[in-house]
Amino acid sequence: MSTPEKAVVLLSGGMDSATCLAIARASGHDCHALSFRYGQRHAAELNAAREIAVALGACEHRVLSLDLASLGGSALTDRRIPVPEDSGAGGIPVTYVPARNTIFLAFALGLAEVVGARYIYAGVNAVDYSGYPDCRPEYIAAFQALAKLATKQAVEGQAIEIVTPLIHLSKAEIVRRGIELGVDYARTVSCYQADAEGRACGRCDACRLRAAGFAAAGVADPTRYRAAD
Repeated sequence: MSTPEKAVVLLSGGMDSATCLAIARASGHDCHALSFRYGQRHAAELNAAREIAVALGACEHRVLSLDLASLGGSALTDRRIPVPEDSGAGGIPVTYVPARNTIFLAFALGLAEVVGARYIYAGVNAVDYSGYPDCRPEYIAAFQALAKLATKQAVEGQAIEIVTPLIHLSKAEIVRRGIELGVDYARTVSCYQADAEGRACGRCDACRLRAAGFAAAGVADPTRYRAAD
C-alpha cells in the first residue's frame, strides 16, 4: 500500500474547520492540524480544536502562539471593541482580524514544508460568511500563486496546494457534508464571545450564521447556549 500524502489543516475549533479536517481525512491524508493562540477573546475554541483533532483522527495537533492582540483593530482581539450583535450594519464587520488568514496560511505553508505535506486545507467560505476579504476565492488564488514562488518545495517541483473544499458551499451544505463524515458539531465552538465552558451567546454574527445553517439543513442545532443575560 502507498503511504498516505500529508496535509496541514487549519483548525480553529469551529464548525467549518472541523468539517474541513473531516474532508481531508476522508480524502486519505495524514493530517497535521494547526491552531493558533493569537490573542482571541476566549480559549474555548482551542479546547474544542484539541478535542476535534483527536476525534477526527489528526496524526498531530500543534497550537502556535501569536500576539495579534498587540496589533488590535478587531473586536476579536481588542476587548475595548464590542462584538456586534446587529448584522444589518453592512460592510466588513469589526470582527475581521487584520491579515489573520494571511498570517495563518503563511505558518501553515512553513509547517507543510517541514513535515513534507503536499496540501494545506483551509475552511474558508465565501457564501454564508461575514464578508471578510481573506475568505474570497480570488484571495486564495493569490496566496496559491505566492506559495508556488515562495517555497523550496515548489521550486523543486512539488508545489503545495491550498485546498478550500467549503469555499462555495452554504452553511447548510457544510452541515450536511460534515454529518455524512461523522463530525460531532456539539464539540465545535463558533461563537465570537463564548464563555469559558464554550457556551455560545446566540447573538453574534457567527452564532446567527451557524444557527441558520442547521435550520436550513433540517438538522437539530447541537450548540450549547448560555442563559440569556
